[in-house]
Amino acid sequence: MEQEKNLSCDTVIAGGGIAGLVSALELLQNGQQVIIIDRDTPERLGGLARWAFGGMALSETPQQKRMKIPDSPQKLLNDWHSFAEFSDKDIWPKAWAKEYSEHNFGKVYQWLKSIGLTFLPAVNWVERGLYAAGNSLPRYHVLWGTGWELTETVIKLLSPFIGSGKLKIFHQHKVLETLFEQEVCTGVSVKSENSNSQFEVKAKNTIIACGGINGSIEKVIENWPYKSEKENKTLLNGANPLSDGKLHEQIKKIGGNVTHEDKMWNYAAGIHHPQAEFEGHGLSLIPCKSAIWLDHKGKRIGPMPLITGFDTNFLCQQVVNQKKSWTWQVLNWDIAKKELAVSGSLHNPSIKNKKLFTFLKEILFGNTRLIKQLEQESGDFISADTIEELVIKMNSITDDNYIDTNIIKNEIAIYDEILARPSNLQNDEQIRRIEHARQWKPDKLRTCKPQPIVSSSKKQKLIAIRLHLISRKSLGGVQTNLKSQVLKENEDIIPNLYCVGEAAGFGGGGASGKRSLEGTFLSGCILTARNAAEAINLDKSEND
Repeated sequence: MEQEKNLSCDTVIAGGGIAGLVSALELLQNGQQVIIIDRDTPERLGGLARWAFGGMALSETPQQKRMKIPDSPQKLLNDWHSFAEFSDKDIWPKAWAKEYSEHNFGKVYQWLKSIGLTFLPAVNWVERGLYAAGNSLPRYHVLWGTGWELTETVIKLLSPFIGSGKLKIFHQHKVLETLFEQEVCTGVSVKSENSNSQFEVKAKNTIIACGGINGSIEKVIENWPYKSEKENKTLLNGANPLSDGKLHEQIKKIGGNVTHEDKMWNYAAGIHHPQAEFEGHGLSLIPCKSAIWLDHKGKRIGPMPLITGFDTNFLCQQVVNQKKSWTWQVLNWDIAKKELAVSGSLHNPSIKNKKLFTFLKEILFGNTRLIKQLEQESGDFISADTIEELVIKMNSITDDNYIDTNIIKNEIAIYDEILARPSNLQNDEQIRRIEHARQWKPDKLRTCKPQPIVSSSKKQKLIAIRLHLISRKSLGGVQTNLKSQVLKENEDIIPNLYCVGEAAGFGGGGASGKRSLEGTFLSGCILTARNAAEAINLDKSEND
């Protein structure tokens, strides 16, 4: 096997996602020499953050104050604990929840502003809670430019250090293992993905920033988080196959504590990616609140109707409970025009490219561009003029004629009849939650006034979307203290070894607990990365 010349630096970082890049930037700005080992190609530097929508759960921001949202760190922490359902043993996840609640404004929001990034003025209200209280107030801030702008901005700030030689990035290389001398981490061994060459990087400090395990469907199934059988459950991959958990296994072997691998943040509304880059590649939709959610036979799922924006974990559990691995949302063109959205930067070009006029036009008049795009590109997206035609098309993309026209007609008719009543006689939980969402003005802009699926007053196209469970984020990971130092099971640190971002379960091996308040992932990567860099920089200054 070919052996390359071994290298040395102050800090080596395993992973070029946003957590790894932020760590590198903070260290480089303090005079360190840094090497990043990244498994992906150069144009994909930044990892999933590049494709992310850019939403962040933040508190006490100018946007919140402008909208008179009376938030505070304590309110955020109370909501966090309600959704997380921590156990008494979750010492470090609780510590990171507190750290996030108290420092998200200073360490995330103000830092992002300092590097030139801005947020949309409206604050959205997501994960409001269903059976457990979620966000008691609106906190979801969207980056103007999406995660793409965040990634490009950080890479631009890193460029001078690449030019000076202070930063070296090895693309399409993977870290095989961490190196040790007398129980102190001294760097990593590396292998090229394109050849058999191997080399070592010796470093004073090592940061693991490899992402989570949810890029491996096998790992997801192995750590199945739902109360149901995992056999015969097809799910799409909305992460990166390179996030395969191999480094987590290696950290376990050296004594690091990896916890809560069965905690995940998946989504219930995935479709097959129209431009799939690997087998099973999925695209995550933001499901429409005003659509009715049906099982594989066309029956409305219940008794609690499925509706997004309240408890994503509950939605996933209900989808997994179905007899088949797919469900359906049925709606009409007017609903889709106002509510249909795709999570991510590429399908939100007006925000990604900061086209304010186009963005406002889509908000006010509807996003027909996205409907037409999915109609043309997605095999999971069906449109028709009648229910009869819709059913034929729905059955044609499954392995049998599961849907009976009369059954689906009846389900739609029951829902539409309730909507035809005066509002004081509309007894339906989905309608109540739609009305509740519309009380908050930013959500009202993206949520239809309750309306029937099949209108008696005007003719319009009907739409059916076949949905699958889609893997996304690992909520568990390598356990760390508030300095992002890797911990053993007895809570001793592993000297000179750090872990950040999703690899660390966004802090402490599972800062979110059972559920996320949504928008804690990109910001959690930044927070854990900055804490790691701060600790390393402080240690360097004390030893200089």
